Amino acid sequence: MTINSPPDFTLGADPDWDSPLTFKLTPELIAHALMETASTVHTGWESCIDEDAILSQVAVMDETGDKSLRLIEQDFVDEQDNTLAWHDWTLEVRVGAVFILAHWQVRANAPVVDWEWSAAAAEHAFERASVLLGRRVRRSLVVEEPQRPELPPRSSRH
Repeated sequence: MTINSPPDFTLGADPDWDSPLTFKLTPELIAHALMETASTVHTGWESCIDEDAILSQVAVMDETGDKSLRLIEQDFVDEQDNTLAWHDWTLEVRVGAVFILAHWQVRANAPVVDWEWSAAAAEHAFERASVLLGRRVRRSLVVEEPQRPELPPRSSRH
């Protein structure tokens, strides 16, 4: 009879960098760790994103295509009150057939500080979620040009 002994750590050999690691993750654990500041969190068998409403998105996928993340920004009109418009940042985590989605939503006419807070919270969650796929996220700068309001045509010249 052979008894398997534990590895001898006194040899000084470090674990191989490609050693597979296994974690037990559930939708609840992912939501708890990544999506605690979201307005709404839910699961599904398909994405709830209306592809026609997407303003921007950043996506990452693992090598097998079985796991993916998306950070999506979209505008939509409230289904129950069509005079109410919303802006939404969604973190979508897909593992196999399971979708875990978190939404950070503000009214379209909300103050800029609310927009900035929601965007930053969703981006931070995406950064942290990217670790699940072995990725890192870097920020980039974007320059926004001021938009000139269209001036009404003059009715007379002086």
